[in-house]
Amino acid sequence: MDSKAIDRPGTAPAPEALAKFKENQKQGWAHFAPLEANTTPPAAQLVKFARVTAGQRLLDVACGTGVAAITAARLGAKVRALDLTPELLARARENAAIADVDVDWRQGDAEELPYQDGEFDVVLSQFGHMFAPRPDVVLGEMLRVLKPGGTIAFSTWPPEHSVGKMFLLMSSYMPPPPIEVPPPVLWGDPNIVRQRLGGAVKEIAFSREVMRVPTLSPEHIRVNSEKSVGPLIKLVEALSEKAPDRLAAFRREYDRLAAEYIEDNALRQDYLMTRALKV
Repeated sequence: MDSKAIDRPGTAPAPEALAKFKENQKQGWAHFAPLEANTTPPAAQLVKFARVTAGQRLLDVACGTGVAAITAARLGAKVRALDLTPELLARARENAAIADVDVDWRQGDAEELPYQDGEFDVVLSQFGHMFAPRPDVVLGEMLRVLKPGGTIAFSTWPPEHSVGKMFLLMSSYMPPPPIEVPPPVLWGDPNIVRQRLGGAVKEIAFSREVMRVPTLSPEHIRVNSEKSVGPLIKLVEALSEKAPDRLAAFRREYDRLAAEYIEDNALRQDYLMTRALKV
């Protein structure tokens, strides 16, 4: 799959349409906090994969409830973290206070990072930057604030595994967004990641890992996700009144898909980690 044409739509999005898209994201992800327990062990895997050490200046992009940022801070890194959604940052601050670590939290846009060029030794994102609508813009920003020789590392959902398939299923039922957006799960394809990083980096490395999410049934994982996963929240909102039959059909498909990946009361969620050094 070639990302170039997908990443560069024919016309740039109108500012008001782009702002509307991001506002929808901000609202949708506001309810993610209950899922942080699932993403906490993978946060440790990402921090380890990025080879974070004490004293490094680190930025966590689209930090959510702060599980990766706090993990890095507990190792002694000097951490800053940014997210679009204030509700998640409020939870991140609570988590940092409990862990007794100092993290500089800031509300902001991953496509407009409020930091200086080359300010960080490490730039991370766990299942976050992949939802920015313009891959070239968000990647350009992450690399801009990273020093030469610094490490960029991120975790993403591959399109061929459970979460990627679920997001693609959601997009097939979702009304058209206000702007043209490449599927976020393209960030889980190593070939596309290589294309996007291009000559800006060297020593690209990948690692595939598995997250197992406890659940009693496919219906349980769906109901819980409908309360906490941003795009799914917006899908249910969009279809509940205007197209209840389509919502029912979506739920049946979702349950069948989830059932394929559930074993021993856990949903298998494969993910990809990427690491590279800025040239």
